[in-house]
Amino acid sequence: MKSHAAVVPTAKQRRWKWLALAVLLLVFFSMLVPLAFLLGLHSGFPVGYSSDESSPTDSLEVYERKGGGKEINSSKYDSRVEQMLRNFTPSLPQEIVQDITGKDDMKIKTSDPNEDNEQTTSGSMGDLNHSEYRVMTPVLKGLHNSPADASNADPVLDKQQGGIGIPDGSNLYGSHKSCQLEFGSYCLWSMEHKEAMEDGTVKKLKDQLFVARAYYPSIAKLQGQENLSREMKQNIQEHERMLSEAISDADLPPIVAKVIQKMDQTIAKAKGCAVECSNVERKLRQILDLTEDETHFHRKQSAFLYHLGVQTMPKSLHCLSMRLTVEYFRDPPSDMELSHAYKFDNPSFHHYVIFSRDILAVSVTVNSTIKSSKITADMVFHIITDRQNFYAMKLWFARNSYEEAIIQVLNIEDLNLSNGNELAQKQVSSSEEFRVSIRSTDPLHLLQMKTHYLSTFGHSHFLLPEIFQNLKKVIVLDDDVIVQQDLSDLWNVDLEGKVNGAVSFCELRLVHLKAFLGRNLHDDSCLWMSGLNIIDLEKWREQNLTAIYQKFLHSFHNGSEASWRTAVLPASLLAFQGLVFPITRLSIISGLGHKYGISEETIRNAFVLHYNGNMKPWLDLGIPAYKAYWRKFLTQGERFMDECNVHH
Repeated sequence: MKSHAAVVPTAKQRRWKWLALAVLLLVFFSMLVPLAFLLGLHSGFPVGYSSDESSPTDSLEVYERKGGGKEINSSKYDSRVEQMLRNFTPSLPQEIVQDITGKDDMKIKTSDPNEDNEQTTSGSMGDLNHSEYRVMTPVLKGLHNSPADASNADPVLDKQQGGIGIPDGSNLYGSHKSCQLEFGSYCLWSMEHKEAMEDGTVKKLKDQLFVARAYYPSIAKLQGQENLSREMKQNIQEHERMLSEAISDADLPPIVAKVIQKMDQTIAKAKGCAVECSNVERKLRQILDLTEDETHFHRKQSAFLYHLGVQTMPKSLHCLSMRLTVEYFRDPPSDMELSHAYKFDNPSFHHYVIFSRDILAVSVTVNSTIKSSKITADMVFHIITDRQNFYAMKLWFARNSYEEAIIQVLNIEDLNLSNGNELAQKQVSSSEEFRVSIRSTDPLHLLQMKTHYLSTFGHSHFLLPEIFQNLKKVIVLDDDVIVQQDLSDLWNVDLEGKVNGAVSFCELRLVHLKAFLGRNLHDDSCLWMSGLNIIDLEKWREQNLTAIYQKFLHSFHNGSEASWRTAVLPASLLAFQGLVFPITRLSIISGLGHKYGISEETIRNAFVLHYNGNMKPWLDLGIPAYKAYWRKFLTQGERFMDECNVHH
């Protein structure tokens, strides 16, 4: 009995011992799971702030092995916090940023327009194959190269938009794509025309109010901080009252400086209290999201209005065209062209061809070429336009004198061109301009994109051999070109059997575009630019270049108007492949319609100035520093220009 009685308590003790151990393990794991979730061990997320926009592939490594244990990689974590605070910088005062980061060197890095539009992209390495497409009049976005080899570029033609694909813009921290790639030259224009804020103090008050509202709920819950809570509430109410009556700094009362200082002191006290960071973070994140959405909306709206202004004819130029047209039918001028008709198809003269629908632009190009020439008696200009502008241009060149040069104005719709030529059935098209962005091939700058502006022939240029059947050679000028020196020597240039004497653009090469062109090209030759081109029409006819161009054109457009215009670039490059002679003897400066920072000495010594880009000199959006070189060739004393308020 004794031995039996001794065994029973031992078994009970063992059962209770295991039960207690199980309870302890359960309690331990119930505490461990929330702790692991709080520390982010389940997904590797960093402790503290994390970006809602970042994807799992973008998250940073927070832990690393050191001596067999795990420690927080503080350098990576700090960089993540600093990047997030850069997003806060427009909304938060500088002292708040300094307080959180412990640093006072936080700056918003903006691109320098003087650095040839080089932009830092926002594409992560995992996003290189993800593309979106756009086309802008038809400024063409985005050829991108493989980071390892520029020859492995893989641009894609968008069948709906007619554009060329660019990588998606999200960078390692989930921010938007670079401004230049998304909004084009509007970004450059907006930086040039940035004005001083008239509501800087108002914005300061709003920032303080946002921060105070973020801290107030947590401060109000703390015991022993009733005075601070009451003080913060009073300051918030005072800020709200001021902001309800003020839009700009001029509306603020004289005591605003004291109010700001008082709120700074209150916020500093709140930062010294042990508050729940999650509440403050949640409020600031809401503010950040709202501010980013609002900023992006306004930038998109501003870029749209900018491009609308670029594409719309100014009221003064529309007035000029209409007044000249009405005057032509009211009092038709004598046809001076009849007395010089023998020169129009005589190959012994120097023939210049311009496709344009802009009276003011083409008149300045003609005027600059004539005034820069030593001999004008052998100069014949052929202006090819459409029916809408034909009569206005006829009257303009009949009213104004251009020394001994002869001006012929042609309506492309009245020319006897081949019925089967689809190029003749379209309206007159001057040179087309494209914005092309390629990824850097430098291993140290894999995420950089560089944007270039190209101009190339329009569809109408490929009608040249049929329009001028008796001519052997012509010089083609764009209507956004200014000639500053005599071009007569160009007629003696030997093209060495080539068709097109053009300006080389070696920052982009044909091999870079082989994926977009859809052919296994190994041609490392430079691209070429329109603006000033020497065309050998005899060689053109021998090569049957127009038919070749039309063949390529059909393979690159899907029938839509956007793709019809965008297909000009690949079709032109392939049609002229191996037939371009680089003009190196002339200093031709391009980019005056989009590039800031070109020196005055460079412009003054150039033979030709090319205003390619959206910022044309006859528009209010034009770059002010370059307008003077264009304006000096405007016709002076013209009655219709004064009546239509065309600015000189």
